[in-house]
Amino acid sequence: MKTLKNFLVVFLLPIIGHSQYSQNDWKERDTWMPLETLFELAEIGEGTKVADIGCHEGYLSIHLANTVGAEGQVYAVDVRDDRLDRLKQHLKSRDLNNVSVILGDYDNPKLPKDTLDVVIIMDTYHEMTDYEVILEHVHKSLKPGGKLIILEKLKDRVKNSTRREQTNAHTLVLNMLKKK
Repeated sequence: MKTLKNFLVVFLLPIIGHSQYSQNDWKERDTWMPLETLFELAEIGEGTKVADIGCHEGYLSIHLANTVGAEGQVYAVDVRDDRLDRLKQHLKSRDLNNVSVILGDYDNPKLPKDTLDVVIIMDTYHEMTDYEVILEHVHKSLKPGGKLIILEKLKDRVKNSTRREQTNAHTLVLNMLKKK
């Protein structure tokens, strides 16, 4: 894939567990989701500008907002208004003002160009049919040295299967990529 030749694979981080998108499940998700490790490896901290593509109702976006602080910025992207409406409620109830909520298209996350330190696609990449087009948009949004992290669940039963078989099982191979 020609889009990826401008990226360097930096690390592989398996996420073992299942996706949970309701706020009611967030505390339980905190017990198995290694966010501290992810943020450390991706160098996400105070002042970082980061995107959460496929943010759903905001589990990761809220953790990111708290981590990047007032000097940082989170771009929370989803293709469904209902999820973004719930995210806006969560942000308001937590008084978080450093998150831009974006209604993306299925082939374009609508991120600002040359702005982001990190883009995270978590539990969403397997749903992307136009992933090459999306990755091109992501590439344009990253600063030089910016990183793309794709996190997907690993299911042993489909590890060596085709992309279609992995997609149907809601799993894919995962990598973190860095813009050269």
